[in-house]
Amino acid sequence: MKRMTPMLNHPDRPRDESIGEKAYRQIRSDIIFGRLQPGQKLRLDDLRQTYSTSISTLRELLNRLASEGFITAEGHRGFEVTPVSIEAMREVAAMRLLLECHALTQSFSAGDMEWEGRVVAAHHKLSRLEQLLMAGKDADAELWKRYDWEFHHALISGCRSTALLDTHAGIYDKYLRYQMIAVIFRGEIAAAEHRQLLECALKRDAAKACKILERHIDGCVDYTAAGDRLRPRGFARAAAVAS
Repeated sequence: MKRMTPMLNHPDRPRDESIGEKAYRQIRSDIIFGRLQPGQKLRLDDLRQTYSTSISTLRELLNRLASEGFITAEGHRGFEVTPVSIEAMREVAAMRLLLECHALTQSFSAGDMEWEGRVVAAHHKLSRLEQLLMAGKDADAELWKRYDWEFHHALISGCRSTALLDTHAGIYDKYLRYQMIAVIFRGEIAAAEHRQLLECALKRDAAKACKILERHIDGCVDYTAAGDRLRPRGFARAAAVAS
C-alpha cells in the first residue's frame, strides 16, 4: 500500500506523477494551508483553469478529497471546502494523540541508532527555525510546518507499522489544517516541549513522552479556542506565521 504522506513532505513526491495526481496534491495542499478557505464553494470551471485539468478529472479528485474529509459534496449543488469548528478540531486532536502516542511507544521500544539519528537531525532543523520565529524573523510557514512534521514523524518512524504510519499521516494533515487556519505558533512553550520529546526519545522514556505530547497537542487546541482563532477573520492570515 502506498503511504499517505502529508502535503508538506515534498521530498517523497514522485517526479513522474500524472497531471491528475499533481492537481490532487495541489488542491489538498491548498486546503490544508488555507489558500482554499473553509466553507468556500468550489466551482469546477474556476478550478479547471487554476489546476490545469479537465472537469471530469476534477470531479474524481474532489470526490476523493471528500472521502478524506477535506471537501464536502453537496449532491447536485457541487462541492465546498469542509468547514471548521473547535469541536471538530478537538476530535482530530484526540485521534492524533491516540495514534501518535501508540506509535511513539512502539518506536521508542524498537528504534535503533539510525532511528535515533533521524530524530536528532529532525529536531535540529525544527529548533533552528523555531529560534528564528521567536526572534521575530520572517520564516516560511510551510517550511516551519514541514520541519514540525519531520520531527514528529521521526519520533514514530521506528514503530515498524506501515498501516499505523499511513493512518497517522492522514490525521496529521487534518490537524495541520487547523494549525494553519489559526496561525498557531506558541513560541518557547512549543519549542520547550519539542526539546523534552527529544530528551525522552534519547532516554527511551515513552511514558513521559506521551504525557508531554498530550500537553503539546491539548495546549494547541486550548490556545486556538481561547483566542477564537477559527473565525473567518483568520483565514487571510493562514499562510503567515505568528510569534
